[in-house]
Amino acid sequence: MAYDRELAERIRGLLPDRPVSEKAMFGGLAFLVGGHLAVAASGKGGLMVRCDPADSDRLLTEAGASRMEMRGREMDGWLRVTGEAVADDDVLAEWVRVGTTYAGTLPPT
Repeated sequence: MAYDRELAERIRGLLPDRPVSEKAMFGGLAFLVGGHLAVAASGKGGLMVRCDPADSDRLLTEAGASRMEMRGREMDGWLRVTGEAVADDDVLAEWVRVGTTYAGTLPPT
């Protein structure tokens, strides 16, 4: 499945004034802060979000959020959010904030 180009454009419009780069990754379009993935329009649909692993359980209470699975393992600090959940601009903006804020705390690559 190709990523949702409309979602990618919506993400682009919400990015903070810090330098953000874009890169095709995981079949989607990732937005990176300091070389670290912050959010992505996922190739599997919806949004992929990087967050502080300590916040994973709290963020999972949000509508449409689930842990991302890599090689059969659920990963703290990596979440998927359904396309339906981020249809609302305010909800998408909050997820973009979560991802860019956390990625901004990591040392540049």
